[in-house]
Amino acid sequence: MTLSIEQIIDIKEKTSLHRNDVGHAISTYIGKSDEIGYSLFSLLPRRSFWVRYSTEDVESAIEKYTVVQGKLEVQYEGDTFFLHKGDTLDASEYPELLSFYGEEAVEILVEMTASVFERNFRNTEIVQRDAASIERVDGYTFHHCSRIKDYSIELWKKLGQPIERVRMLRWGAYFHDIGKLAIPLEILNKKEKFTPEEWEIMKSHTTLGAQMMREHEIEWLRDSAFIVEEHHERFDGKGYPYGLKEDEISLEAAIVSVVDSFDAMTTDRIYRDSLTVEEAIQEIIRGRGTQFNPVVVDAFLKLLHEQQFKWR
Repeated sequence: MTLSIEQIIDIKEKTSLHRNDVGHAISTYIGKSDEIGYSLFSLLPRRSFWVRYSTEDVESAIEKYTVVQGKLEVQYEGDTFFLHKGDTLDASEYPELLSFYGEEAVEILVEMTASVFERNFRNTEIVQRDAASIERVDGYTFHHCSRIKDYSIELWKKLGQPIERVRMLRWGAYFHDIGKLAIPLEILNKKEKFTPEEWEIMKSHTTLGAQMMREHEIEWLRDSAFIVEEHHERFDGKGYPYGLKEDEISLEAAIVSVVDSFDAMTTDRIYRDSLTVEEAIQEIIRGRGTQFNPVVVDAFLKLLHEQQFKWR
């Protein structure tokens, strides 16, 4: 299959081909030819996604990304470069983690070995289904989860952690609040202070969410359950559900805890208005070494400084 950029855009605009909406992007299936699957990946403004090329399932798998419209920022091992309309990146040439970001919307043609592509697209449909369920329960949580995923991965990179664990972090961060699907709406959306009984029910979203992940139909999502379970533990041992402390808490969960708290503070909620970025930073600093892992806090503050304190 050989398609011009104009043909790709025309397919997107004039057909009703199946699409996956995963919060940060929309993936539109185009078709396959010669064992290669094609989709159009529409990255939303000021959103990110990550790629780690792997031949785990198919030796010498093909995985290419061509910019159809817009400008794509690429970060790789500390270097930054840009792809413009017509530029192609061959993921097989980059064995470490690739980060992509678009300040404005970017349209990207994805070419991938068909067997890998079809499995990934099918799994994305399932993930999108679960994300849509969360959105129906709590629209705040849907968008919140996408931001937590983005910043958690950036922090993981900042801390120099192994890329082999990125997938666990990505989905543990994204679905950290999946247990809220089991919390009654009258509690989840309550504006007043919880009663002791309601607070116990609300806290159970950690263990309920972990159980959902461990029983998930996508096998590799099950590995992320520990992050869901631990993301409300505190460095000083005063968190829940188990009162873990310091290094008893996984680094992945410690990262999600910081990012989750910061995002919650800088977002309007039904029971309070948001804090400014500066106010939220001071709260994070106050929690350093008590609520939050100090190593994670320091890395998070550096990350914010590099981004000129813009919370995207």
